[in-house]
Amino acid sequence: MNDTNVPPRRQSAFGVALAGGIIGSGLTAALIFYALPGALSSKIVRQGLLADPGILNETVDALRDAQYAPVLAANRAAIETPFASSWKGAPKADVTLVEFFDYACPYCKASNPAVDRLLKEDKNLRVVYRELPILGPDSVTAARLSLQASKLGRFAQFHDALWAAGRPAPDTIATAANSAGIPPAPQQDGDVDAELNRNMKLAGELGATGTPLFVIGDKVMNGAVGYDMLKDAIAKARKKTA
Repeated sequence: MNDTNVPPRRQSAFGVALAGGIIGSGLTAALIFYALPGALSSKIVRQGLLADPGILNETVDALRDAQYAPVLAANRAAIETPFASSWKGAPKADVTLVEFFDYACPYCKASNPAVDRLLKEDKNLRVVYRELPILGPDSVTAARLSLQASKLGRFAQFHDALWAAGRPAPDTIATAANSAGIPPAPQQDGDVDAELNRNMKLAGELGATGTPLFVIGDKVMNGAVGYDMLKDAIAKARKKTA
């Protein structure tokens, strides 16, 4: 994750969400295990945690999911509806994976092969890509061009070409723009401005501390969580909708 690279004017949104998510969940989990002496003795709790330390992590994860459930319920359409052609996979999917990403983020780049693998393996999966350029001017330029390519139905061409070309810079961005058949400099576009603002707001409400941020069903995961965790979240989301 890229916690230290969030611009100062955006830190507040991420900071509030992080405090509410991690600190709130951690304290609530602690209360569950340690503040109920009438129900569970400290000895039993201690033995249980020593035998299976993952219990506390699972409890924190469950509390985190519950915390963001109202945000997901209120914003499901806004989160899962792609901007123009900023999506891949099944047009009529039974599960949607949403990724908030930054082209300059090494963790997003590391996650990209896992996402592509899931798309190849799962013909009922749709991936919606949401631009979250938080790592500087080149990130913003890349995101704007990506969205302009998206409006022309060329998101995939730009997206794949820029990942292949390398970290956003004038030369790599120009290469990707050429692959997508668009001008190498972003144009003023109110739709693009609105999309970037909307993504920043949604990411903050979902407790983002950096990129990538994944949303699958009722699960919110921040960071390069890897193929197995993404696949597991997809399976659980599919089971709930079956």
